[in-house]
Amino acid sequence: MNLSQLRPPKGQKQKNQRVGQGMGSGRGKYSGRGAKGAKSISGYSRMRGFEGGQMPLHRRLPKRGFTNIFGKEFSVVNVGKLETLEGGAFDPQALLDLGVIHKVKDGLKILGSGDLKRKITVKAHFFSKSAIDKIQAAGGTAEVIAPRVVAPTKVDKAKVDKKAEKKK
Repeated sequence: MNLSQLRPPKGQKQKNQRVGQGMGSGRGKYSGRGAKGAKSISGYSRMRGFEGGQMPLHRRLPKRGFTNIFGKEFSVVNVGKLETLEGGAFDPQALLDLGVIHKVKDGLKILGSGDLKRKITVKAHFFSKSAIDKIQAAGGTAEVIAPRVVAPTKVDKAKVDKKAEKKK
């Protein structure tokens, strides 16, 4: 067998219909698009969600809720999960390395769901009251570390500089 002699089966490949090639071709004049209207124009593309002039579904349905731009999203770990992990000291970096959390986000928060029977040391940005109680009842320590602060942008620094000048 020679690869240069391979051909598709007869009838598998067909020539494309060539439109606009004159009246004798059967697809001349308007090229199968009709005489007038939006769809007859070269370069026409229907906008996403268009329903023929009817109010589109995404505009008919009501809007719900809102996005809180000041909302904080924490990486959450329960005390019961810390019980199952190896080691006696946990901080955000250690939990990242163990694969318990995937990203610190706005901070690490320890919640009190589950039981704790061994002494551990936990460093996190936030603790629930029940988590602190369970960690201390088991003889461990719960240490609050400074919350993550987003570095100010150039715009924020300029505003601070202007305020400092006004005070002088």
